[in-house]
Amino acid sequence: MNFMIRNRRQSILAACALMFAASLPAQAALDLATASIAELEAAMAAGSLTSEKLVTLYLARIEAYDAKGPALNSVITLNKRALEEAKALDQERKSKGPRSPLHGIVVLAKDVYDTRDMPTSGGFKPMATSQPSRDSFVIDRLRKAGVVILAKLNQSDWYGVAAPGGSSLKGPVVSPYNPKKSTGGSSSGTGSAVAAWFGTVGLGSDTTGSIVIPSTLANLVGISASHGLVSRSGMMWSSPSQENGGPMCRSVADCAAVLDVIAGYDPADLATQASLGKLPEQPYTSFVSKTGLKGARLGVLREMVRSGPMHKEGTALFEKAIADFKAAGALIVDPVDTGLGLAESQTLADAPRYEVASAINAYLAGLPTTAPIRNVAEMIDKGGALVKPRIVESYKYGAIDRSPELSAAMKHQTVMRDALTGLIDKYQLDGLILPYRTALADDFKRTPNPPAVPGARSENRNAIASYTGLPTIVVPGGFFASDGMPFAVQFLGKPFTEPTLIKLASGYEAATHHRKSPALTPALAGETLAP
Repeated sequence: MNFMIRNRRQSILAACALMFAASLPAQAALDLATASIAELEAAMAAGSLTSEKLVTLYLARIEAYDAKGPALNSVITLNKRALEEAKALDQERKSKGPRSPLHGIVVLAKDVYDTRDMPTSGGFKPMATSQPSRDSFVIDRLRKAGVVILAKLNQSDWYGVAAPGGSSLKGPVVSPYNPKKSTGGSSSGTGSAVAAWFGTVGLGSDTTGSIVIPSTLANLVGISASHGLVSRSGMMWSSPSQENGGPMCRSVADCAAVLDVIAGYDPADLATQASLGKLPEQPYTSFVSKTGLKGARLGVLREMVRSGPMHKEGTALFEKAIADFKAAGALIVDPVDTGLGLAESQTLADAPRYEVASAINAYLAGLPTTAPIRNVAEMIDKGGALVKPRIVESYKYGAIDRSPELSAAMKHQTVMRDALTGLIDKYQLDGLILPYRTALADDFKRTPNPPAVPGARSENRNAIASYTGLPTIVVPGGFFASDGMPFAVQFLGKPFTEPTLIKLASGYEAATHHRKSPALTPALAGETLAP
């Protein structure tokens, strides 16, 4: 039965690809910086663009801006066969038609996704040569949809102590909006690379905000889906209860198109059982709407809006966003409040501090015998002081089967989740809105992470979606005048309400148009594609 459902969904996606080709001919010149998946597909269908040409253009940008120019340092590994794969996909399009609405599109993946043809290091220097034997579930689905995986990206070091937003293998990632800033952790390379359009779309992963953070700081749209909608098998992870993978793109529609391919049941990740019967009959892209805010009921989660001088500029941006919601036809319920003090209490729900060692062991055990590290004990032995203290602490903590601390954290997750969904039900809301952060982005420092300051995390960011497993979408919401870094608005919903959130987020996107390409990585010759 599941096989039949999957095949039916694949048939729908293939039909969508043909509809794109028929209904969206490439009638006007395309700007590579802003071209959507649908527009690129239409150009390829019309014969004015090929996947090979698209890969060539992206490789030129990586050459110009990743190691040179502003030196974003976002790429760890390039796919040596990318051009060859693109040529084959072009030939397949000619002979058989597109496999899906992503046929020939170029994907950039955070280096936590296993790839059978490129190492997966997590940015950890001792894992630089770790070569998985197969693709992760997400990479496999995307390849079957006809994409080219162009590169594996730098990130906050998955296992080691390194500069903020960077890795022990490759160093720090630089923001294309301000060279004194990073794009945050941990999917920092995905943030910078997609913002600078080194590829069509990107993949991030999230444990405590690692899709939301860099999507915000890179002026991108990011989706961290409902827990259980996207499989984690074949991914480095730190927390079975919180880990999530998802798209980071330059538009809501592009994120939705990626979600159409990667969402769904995977028997190797039992958390995805929760998605059974929850996927919409129609593709996620069908919920994209320029008028998605008209008549919507949205609650302002005021307890996540901090106060004080450091938040003045960000709070003003959020108030402007609320005015934009109203102007676009949304009904705003302001405030709504759980009474839990979410900004301060979310750290009580932090499960990874206990789960991380066992989660790492589970991932490493699935690697080939040739892997340089096969368990946490080996990691600590070979990595020494480079290994993150929290991994060492979790390893020393031992078995978590009867851990009262982990049980308490997960209970707090349930309390937060129930309180938030309760607000949506109580006020009959389509979703909640909040700012991702109202403080300025951290200054860029090429030094190891400083000791944690109590309360600092709750002061400058939130991770309530990660702690609760609720779906969230962040959308560009403007820029801080002080440092030129992006601001974002965050949508939060009940489990598996991605269609509703996509409608809301695309409505806000269409009403405001806050996405802006970074000045540090301007267009190169040939990037305006002729019709």
